[in-house]
Amino acid sequence: MKSRYSFLATGLIFVLMMIAIPSCDVLKQAEQMANLVNCKFRIQSVQNLNLAGINVQQIKSISDLSLMDAQKLLTAVATGSFPLSMTLNVDAKNPNASSAGMNKLDWILLIDNIEMVRGLLNQRVVIPGNNGTATIPMQLSVDLKKVLKGRSADAIVNFGLNLAGVGNKPTRITLKLKPTITIGQTDLRYPDYITVGTEYQ
Repeated sequence: MKSRYSFLATGLIFVLMMIAIPSCDVLKQAEQMANLVNCKFRIQSVQNLNLAGINVQQIKSISDLSLMDAQKLLTAVATGSFPLSMTLNVDAKNPNASSAGMNKLDWILLIDNIEMVRGLLNQRVVIPGNNGTATIPMQLSVDLKKVLKGRSADAIVNFGLNLAGVGNKPTRITLKLKPTITIGQTDLRYPDYITVGTEYQ
C-alpha cells in the first residue's frame, strides 16, 4: 500500500508542474490515477487452458485424455517446446465515486511460486466508480519445457495437467501487476508490483 501512495504523490507533483497548461484531459487523468490507488484486484477465472494446442481445461490426469491426445502431449514434451496457454480473467474493483483508469499493465505470471513469464498488456482500461468492476482478459503463454528445465517429460506433462485439474479456479496461479497511467504525454508507473491472487487485494 505504501508504494501505491508514493505513486500518487509522484503523480500529484507532476500535475502541479503542469498546472500552467490547464487541461480537462490532464485533470481527468490525474483523478483516475488518484482513484487507481484504492482499486483492488483479483484473478476471477481461467479459460481456454491449452497444453501443446490441446484443450485440457477439465482434465485431471493423462488417463483422462484420449490415446491420441496423450500421445501428442508426450511427443511434444519429448521432442520440442511444450507451450501452456490460457486466458486469465482479472477483475479490478473501484470503491471510489468516479472512474479509475490505467493505460498499460506490466505483469508476471507465477505458478506454485515459480516465475513463468513476464509481459505487458498495452491496453487502456477504465474501471467504473461506486464499486464497479472491470474484467481484464489476459492472454498468457509459457513454454513449460523451458521453465521446468531438468524435469522429466512425465513431470512436465503432469505439472500442466494438475494445473488444469482445479477447473476454472486458478488457486495455484499468482499474478504480479504494475499499472501505468498516462498524464499528458508522460507515463507514470507504480514503483512496485501488486501481488494478486483469487481474493481482492
